[in-house]
Amino acid sequence: MGPPQDHSYKRRRIDADETPHSGRQPSSLSAASAKPARFKPTAARDWTISVAVPTSVITDCVTREQRTTWAGRIARACAVFSVDEIVIYDDSPVESRPASTDHEGYTGDVDPAHFLEHLLNYLETPPFMRKILFPMHPNLRSQGLLPNLDMPHHPYKGEWMPYREGLTLEAQPKGGKGTVVDIGLEDTVTIDEELPPKTRVTLKMPVGEYGSPEPVHPAVPRTEGGYFWGYTVRKAATLSDVFTQSPYEEGYDLSIGTSERGQSLHRAFPEHKEANFTHLLVAFGGPRGLEYAAMNDPELSKIGIHGPRTKELFEHWVNVLPNQGSRGIRTDEAMLIALTGLRRLWDNS
Repeated sequence: MGPPQDHSYKRRRIDADETPHSGRQPSSLSAASAKPARFKPTAARDWTISVAVPTSVITDCVTREQRTTWAGRIARACAVFSVDEIVIYDDSPVESRPASTDHEGYTGDVDPAHFLEHLLNYLETPPFMRKILFPMHPNLRSQGLLPNLDMPHHPYKGEWMPYREGLTLEAQPKGGKGTVVDIGLEDTVTIDEELPPKTRVTLKMPVGEYGSPEPVHPAVPRTEGGYFWGYTVRKAATLSDVFTQSPYEEGYDLSIGTSERGQSLHRAFPEHKEANFTHLLVAFGGPRGLEYAAMNDPELSKIGIHGPRTKELFEHWVNVLPNQGSRGIRTDEAMLIALTGLRRLWDNS
């Protein structure tokens, strides 16, 4: 199993006003009778893919709608390529940042890291939970522009998955023991464990018709079942914090920085060269590149890491599209190009 990860956003308190049905395992959940999901498991894996994206990708946006669609493009790229962690790092000058921000109000123009974190977490959450987990907020006013991610933990009602996300309810289960959980179906289920109400949980579903679902760590569908199970989101105050605050005990053992001044992916990773890693990080710059983020990082400035020396932070410094036909490649475009080229490092199917 992979190292512990911060899934605090998956355990937010909610209010439930629906009266649950019987906690008995309904027949529609049976692996034999339900429609199998289109997602097929791969080999169980403890390795992870992380991407780092700067706040400057939305600082030049003029409208709420533009900022919202940017968050959707980031989330969509990460979902398609089964990215496990998204790091939003602030690459703005430290002195330009507000001393405090009201997170109850709209933050897209004053705290872009909070805005992106808010929307990315919203998109990662199974749709049936969003209305309760994410109450009305100015950041979500244009949520209708966001794409559908359709990840494995967002199954359709009639699909069978060996794991499922659920939301604990306040109602008393039959028999008085255990916890009632809403899993997005017509019927709720009951788990044997007693958990606080208003909690998001990952459940391993029973194969038999009347078994009890079992709460598991959110990483278990990936580390034991071989399913991509969404991404986590964290904020980093600077580029260096992307590394120093890694949730993995040993940090990232393979890091790749993207820059138009780097070498091509083909040269950095020849076809015959295998990449062995446990935790891979791919860092993207904003309109002014990773060098701009390093210039605005006080810790990196202390050790002289800026400008051309920014590449020293990474094992590989790559240009995802040499000889490009446009003066610049947007970060969302670079993500799609880079992850397409790098995918063979972890999936050679």
